[in-house]
Amino acid sequence: MPDHYTSPVRIPVPGGKIIDEHIGRASTGDSAVSIAHMVAPADWDEPFQTPEFDEYTVVLRGTVNVDHDGGRTSVSAGESIRTRAGERIRYSTGPDGADYIAVCLPAFGPEVVHRDE
Repeated sequence: MPDHYTSPVRIPVPGGKIIDEHIGRASTGDSAVSIAHMVAPADWDEPFQTPEFDEYTVVLRGTVNVDHDGGRTSVSAGESIRTRAGERIRYSTGPDGADYIAVCLPAFGPEVVHRDE
């Protein structure tokens, strides 16, 4: 029988970004994958991180910038990007903010994201 999840778990983060996790460690206890809907305000950013998971990001609205060793990749609405475990990356948004879906394999967790201090 399928598992039906009727409401995500909101994960508190600083800076005005909203994370609603539908599947993952915080919401369903699943450590294999996490799927979250993110809404980030204009000109939002977070510290660099070197996660232990691959992250697939699908941008629904606005622009998500991904800083990495090769420079910056800007991902617009209708586009997607994959970052790989072990890459040092940083996410930010443009002047209009962004609305996007993030899928992490294995699941996102504070103990496996390794954000810079």
